Amino acid sequence: MSIPTSTTAPTAPTLTARDFMATKLICLSPDEDALAAIRKLLHYRISGAPVVDSEGNFLGIFSEKTSMRFLLDAAYSQLPSNRVGAFMNTDIARLITADTDWLSCAQIFLSTPYRRLPVLEGTKLIGQVSRRDLLNAAMQMIDKRDRRSGKFVMYFSALMEQNDAPVD
Repeated sequence: MSIPTSTTAPTAPTLTARDFMATKLICLSPDEDALAAIRKLLHYRISGAPVVDSEGNFLGIFSEKTSMRFLLDAAYSQLPSNRVGAFMNTDIARLITADTDWLSCAQIFLSTPYRRLPVLEGTKLIGQVSRRDLLNAAMQMIDKRDRRSGKFVMYFSALMEQNDAPVD
């Protein structure tokens, strides 16, 4: 009788953006009045919102920073436009998919000034991950303790429960 051996350690399911992204988003239109958009950010107490076209295609982000750019331009010069589309940030180098893992999201947040990451499926906006969403996901994993021992092991390569860890 042979004893089966395994050469690979067990792995925990990877936590991906799909697991912790926000899907009920306050979105703006590129044709929306910038003052109305600023009021919307303040009303909902959010620091920025994705800008999408009528078909849900992601176009950019209108944030507190772009709002300040709009207000300064309005104060100092004749504005060519008062529409969100003229002031939104379209230089979003970090777009993610629903399959982007937790660690990759954390690395993006640490290496960029971004506060939110649009989650796209093709060109369609399907969600958004904020720094807070990422922290909440990590804390939920940490709080989900092994029922037998109450211990939790955290590896640099993954967040997992102790019974899923590759070593005891």
